[in-house]
Amino acid sequence: MSQNSTPASLIVSSWHHKANPQLSSQSAVARHSSGVHDDENSLNSSEGCKGSSASSDSKTKSENQLSASVTKDTLKMSQRETLKVKKKHYRSEKKRATRELMSTLKDPAVIILADWLKVRGSLKSWTKLWCILKPGLIVLYKSQRAKSGHWVATILLNSCEVIERPSKKDGFCFKVYHPLEQSIWATKGPKGETIGAIMQPLPYSYLIFRASSEAAGKCWMDALELALHCPALLARTMARDASDVLSGAMRSDSTSPGAAVRREMNETDREMHFKLCGLDEDMKTGDKEVKDDDKTETDSEEEEEEEEEVKEMKLSPSDDVMPVETPYAENMAEELGQQGDASQTEEVADENKSLIWTLVKQVRPGMDLSKVVLPTFILEPRSFLDKLSDYYYHADILSEAVLEEDPFTRMKTVLKWYLSGFYKKPRGLKKPYNPILGEMFRCYWVHPRTGSRTFYIAEQICHHPPISAFYVTNRSDGFIVSGSILAKSKFYGNSLSAILDGVGQLIFLKRGEDYHFTMPYAHCKGILIGTLTMEFGGSVSINCEKTGYHAELEFKLKPFLGSGEASNRIAGKIKLGEETLATIEGHWDQEVFITDKSKGITELFWNPNPEVKSKRLKRWTVPLDSQSQFESETLWMHVSEAVLQSDQEAATREKCLLEDQQRKSARERKLKLMEWEPRFFERNLITGHWIYKYADLRPWDPLNDVIQYENNFIIQTKTRHQTPIVLTTSITNVEEKDAVGRSSHSRHSSLESAMISRIKRLSIKRMHTIRGCESGSSTPEADPLTFDSESSLSAVETVLHEEDSSHVLHSRSNALERACAPILMLQKDNSERLEAIQQQVKAIQHQLQLTYAHRDSIMSQDLFKVILIMLLQLVMFWWFK
Repeated sequence: MSQNSTPASLIVSSWHHKANPQLSSQSAVARHSSGVHDDENSLNSSEGCKGSSASSDSKTKSENQLSASVTKDTLKMSQRETLKVKKKHYRSEKKRATRELMSTLKDPAVIILADWLKVRGSLKSWTKLWCILKPGLIVLYKSQRAKSGHWVATILLNSCEVIERPSKKDGFCFKVYHPLEQSIWATKGPKGETIGAIMQPLPYSYLIFRASSEAAGKCWMDALELALHCPALLARTMARDASDVLSGAMRSDSTSPGAAVRREMNETDREMHFKLCGLDEDMKTGDKEVKDDDKTETDSEEEEEEEEEVKEMKLSPSDDVMPVETPYAENMAEELGQQGDASQTEEVADENKSLIWTLVKQVRPGMDLSKVVLPTFILEPRSFLDKLSDYYYHADILSEAVLEEDPFTRMKTVLKWYLSGFYKKPRGLKKPYNPILGEMFRCYWVHPRTGSRTFYIAEQICHHPPISAFYVTNRSDGFIVSGSILAKSKFYGNSLSAILDGVGQLIFLKRGEDYHFTMPYAHCKGILIGTLTMEFGGSVSINCEKTGYHAELEFKLKPFLGSGEASNRIAGKIKLGEETLATIEGHWDQEVFITDKSKGITELFWNPNPEVKSKRLKRWTVPLDSQSQFESETLWMHVSEAVLQSDQEAATREKCLLEDQQRKSARERKLKLMEWEPRFFERNLITGHWIYKYADLRPWDPLNDVIQYENNFIIQTKTRHQTPIVLTTSITNVEEKDAVGRSSHSRHSSLESAMISRIKRLSIKRMHTIRGCESGSSTPEADPLTFDSESSLSAVETVLHEEDSSHVLHSRSNALERACAPILMLQKDNSERLEAIQQQVKAIQHQLQLTYAHRDSIMSQDLFKVILIMLLQLVMFWWFK
């Protein structure tokens, strides 16, 4: 305490001396009179001065530290205040930019140029649209009224380029395109529209315009250059001009008592819009900083960044979240066989010849072998469903065919893909397993060029007769293959044939083209005499009704005295109507040549050389531990192991176990009066074709569709927003799927009511325009829960507007249902009549069978009587003679 109090007393005494000099002189005289005491205490005073100087130094250091801490706190407070000011400025600038963009998009006064222009769609046809050029945008309408129902699409010019396009026709053409071939379309319209007006589909990364004259086209080019390079300046200038016009009206109304209240409510509404859209995260972050002053600046910034990332994930579409799909593994080993007929012949071992003779004794010429048990030594260790997938190892050829503009070139490319599925051959004469009823197989191939996947699903839907249905899809590349095959086999004595009866269908989704094709039969000869040999034979065809092109191929059998060159030969033609455009000739497992009739040029068409074989797509299948009970590899696992080990007894035993289990299941269903129903395929009652239950025939929409995947044998597409899958033009099916969508998304009924009504109108118009090309929206549907900083106000205002007009939409929906009621009744009546006609046909067939049987019995009786009479006449003639 003494050391601490000394400096303070010295300071006080010095101040006191300066203030009262007389008192200080008196104290000096008194100190002189007591000099002796001063000499005695001099040592003590010097020691006190040393202590006081040391204490003053320590105090100075503490004061300096205190001042430094105060300065640091003051600097941190000033930085925090500066950060708040910057964030406040940032929010105000963000709101201003949003208001400018929305005012530019909504304000009818902010227009650079507007006129009628023709645009070319994906189907190469021209459509006349009302085009409005705004700063950074081109809005397309079907009429000059520019109403919400007439909106077609909106082009974002921020990343586009414009170039003049030469044209043979009158007028002036120019092209707006994305240099990197990305999308140029906005996902929403000026008033929050998610589905555009019905018209032909538009291209993805570009759009071609045609003006009426060269002067008008040049004017549009200049205006587009200005809108591309100075969109912000134009938007601000035009918005400022429009605001100046409105400011006079606002000033005139400011005298009214409720004007200030209205302006304040509008600002509050804007703030509510930002809160609803999640754009007020900066305000929340600023408030959090004030509350959490004890946290360090680095920790608070990291937490703010994490919160912003989480909010951005909630606001943005979850494109990075992969869907749950079936695990697959790549197949590494694959046996392709040899070219020529070397791998198609086999010498039967002596121990197996007795089995063949036993088999021959069970059959007769012309008999169907579907119910005959074949020996296991001729079995290929895989199912027939697996063998059908051999035709899709070159599915990338179909991806190239979709992109071809010439229909003749598309037909040639499809034919090349068709031939690519035959050169893979097993070693020797082998036959795949007959699939068990309910057996399934799935796999996919990865396309390295496009990054897409081709999925394959097959199911055995019937056992007697054996029918296999398959479905192949790659919506990303734009093709689907489907069909069903009835496998028949006939015995002819020294040979037998395996006939694949059925028609496959190849669909190009983007072009609306269907290609129907048939398959050759497999012929095996040398069963009793000669060498066992397998080859393909018969005539097949590939037809496209839309383009009129069709191809005819003949697989020729090797003649009896022919050489090796005469085996595996094919010959065919490509025709347009009755005119032959090209001829095909060669060997289906080697070189195939094509001759163009118009040019007289012969060139190599297809050759499965080592280079082509190395480009086969990699197939991925489901591992055994992830397969279900009725998948092919799991079902035939023990049989395949025995066949690969050449253990015929074990293979026969395991095969008999599977067949006995199948017969037992068939007897149980028969006792319960139940019929087998396929899991993933159903029959079309009108066409009679088997179709995949979950087939999606929509063209790929890059703005909406993200990825195609498979889970539990269901091939689906991950989309950015809910999209109805329309399998047919039937109004009943569309209404059922709309009802499912409404039940699964009842939370957002106010947003989806407009979308559902539009989908219904779309389905009705497609019913009336079914003779033409398929109609579709030019822009995809957007997720009603997705908002961004540029369209937040538009989306929220759309919600408020739709909530206000919900009763109008409800009345329109009821009116639409009443209008569709007669059509639905007519469709129901037609279905009932068709069913009645089918029953009548069955009854007539049964009656005809009974009539024919009775007629045959009568004819046999009459024939017996005639023969008896003739015999009696002969006996009587001989007797009397």
